[in-house]
Amino acid sequence: MDDLLQKLGEQLRFLRKEKGWSQDKLAELSGLHTNYIGQIERGEKNLTIETLYKVTTGLGISLEELFQSIDPKHRQTGLTKIVELLSQRPVEDQAMVLHLVQTILEWDDRKRK
Repeated sequence: MDDLLQKLGEQLRFLRKEKGWSQDKLAELSGLHTNYIGQIERGEKNLTIETLYKVTTGLGISLEELFQSIDPKHRQTGLTKIVELLSQRPVEDQAMVLHLVQTILEWDDRKRK
């Protein structure tokens, strides 16, 4: 369990720093105390799901994204990442990407013949 808490804390710290945020900023966005964020990042606290949800919401990610980044067995494939990205875009953008992919695949098929 300690190994999981350590990995979880390290990943949360990485995601926070990737955004250029201080522990204070993440604490504010998560509704938690700054010292508690530090303890989480050091793997010193056994979090509840509710607290973990507050932190991931503060970071702007889902619990699923967090756990996928920690456990490589469940990392998203390129296709699932594309689907996730497109699901957040307008229908017009989705249609444009579909057309682009179809064009690329048709070009590739012709090239192989």
